Amino acid sequence: MKKWLSKALLLGIAAILVLAFTGCTAKPDASSTGGKEVLKLNDGAEPTSLDPPMGYDEVSWDPLNNLMEGLTRLGKDNQPQPAIAQKWDVSPDGRTYTFHIRKNAKWDNGDDLTAGDFVYAWKQMLDPKQAAPAAFLAYLIAGGEAYNTGKGSANNVQVKAIGSKTLQVTLTSPQSYFISMVSNPAFFPIDQKVAEKNPKWYANASTFVGDGPFKLASWKHDSNMVFRKSSTYWDKNTVKLDEVDWAMVSDPNTEYQMYKTGQLDMASVPVDLSNQLFKQGKVHVAPQAGTYFFSMNVNMKPFNNINIRRAFAMAVDNSQITNYIVKQKNVPAYGFVSPGFKDPSGQDFRTHNGSLYSYDPSQAKKFLAQGLKEEGWKTLPPVTLTYNTSDNNKSIAEAIQAMYQKNLGINIKLANMEWNAYQSQQKAGKFQFSRGSFIADYGDPINFLENFQTGMPINSMKWSNKEYDSLITQAKNEKDDTKRYALMYQAEKLLFQQMPLFTTYFYNQTFLQNSKVHGLVFHPAAYIDLKWATKSN
Repeated sequence: MKKWLSKALLLGIAAILVLAFTGCTAKPDASSTGGKEVLKLNDGAEPTSLDPPMGYDEVSWDPLNNLMEGLTRLGKDNQPQPAIAQKWDVSPDGRTYTFHIRKNAKWDNGDDLTAGDFVYAWKQMLDPKQAAPAAFLAYLIAGGEAYNTGKGSANNVQVKAIGSKTLQVTLTSPQSYFISMVSNPAFFPIDQKVAEKNPKWYANASTFVGDGPFKLASWKHDSNMVFRKSSTYWDKNTVKLDEVDWAMVSDPNTEYQMYKTGQLDMASVPVDLSNQLFKQGKVHVAPQAGTYFFSMNVNMKPFNNINIRRAFAMAVDNSQITNYIVKQKNVPAYGFVSPGFKDPSGQDFRTHNGSLYSYDPSQAKKFLAQGLKEEGWKTLPPVTLTYNTSDNNKSIAEAIQAMYQKNLGINIKLANMEWNAYQSQQKAGKFQFSRGSFIADYGDPINFLENFQTGMPINSMKWSNKEYDSLITQAKNEKDDTKRYALMYQAEKLLFQQMPLFTTYFYNQTFLQNSKVHGLVFHPAAYIDLKWATKSN
């Protein structure tokens, strides 16, 4: 999800339209800002929604993370720190959290920010009528899953206000990552007074109400947004930028030209210029917790056969894809959980579990032959690889198609589809073989692995394994982190033994940045933080 997907939606726009659009959204350079600190960024596309639990992608999360704030906020070290909640207490059993909200926490319309605003927002997220894509994140709250799935009521969701500034939350089980999770935009509060008067409060700048470092000053839909420093934010003295101007340009080459002419302070790295820009030392690289992968629908031939799935995985050379197609210094992936998560012993999750399979054309041929024999097939049933439309996805799909021809002697068909239709059909399990993408919602490996429990939305391969489901459930209920990591290590190994998917590379964040800009924080959980940013004129 998020920016990698969302930006890709619009890459086919005709160049002449993009150039015309760019001309309309150009902003004055620093010399004409009257000494103000004005940062000029590109969000890539119109936010899906600025309603916190509905904007479940990075083009929504980047703005939301700076217009709003939750109980905690990820700091410069990517660890959660007190935010709207100045402190919290945890019960001895680790299940009940009591958050103490700052007395000076306010909405930017002057309303007092209360514990009731969190109760209202979280129950909105879980309301089955809302169909919020982020709702599953709140299943760790006792009663949350039952309410969201129509088996319980809002009254049974264990989140309540104890007075105006005290919020109490009871979890289904002790979960050490909860404090990190509530920094996610899906858990931001909503001004209940405003939302009840206007259910579409989030749709325009004139009605939007936030509680973060910046205020939404203007929003020309599908064109640009302007943020201004908030005068009501509890930590406003930390915020140095006066204004943030957001363009919405989808074409990376146009974005790069705007960066070169000073219309943007940051830009992504065009593939055709990647080698040159990296050699010149102009590219910044930040970690991103996410994985590019391919799903094989186990309910459709030939992927009902485990050995054929293994053949398809081992015939793809991930290094060729990262080195010659993506060209953004990505790390080839042979496991699902990305690097960057340390277990209690201090060892990185990815280092501990290592590569769970490898590129091995010779072994892939053997698995293919074995699978064909097991099914009694003389030839492989037709296979179509479907991907959502973008130049990057197309190039990768074509490379994989060529690898299967070379390494397995088989021909597969390719099909592409625009994002909205692609997303709905993939979730419904309509694709035989399809491209997938995951970027973490919060900083814990369980967020990667819970995706493949039976019935989860990203489980488009329709894979179901009772042992795997049990391991994830046990991990979610385990208070001891050493034991919890052991369960997660075992689950990931089982996932790749069964191979309903194979991975291609781990995401990162590569970008060009104006040398006058400092203090930007790129959280691996996929959103940018401007609270500490500065820009000299």
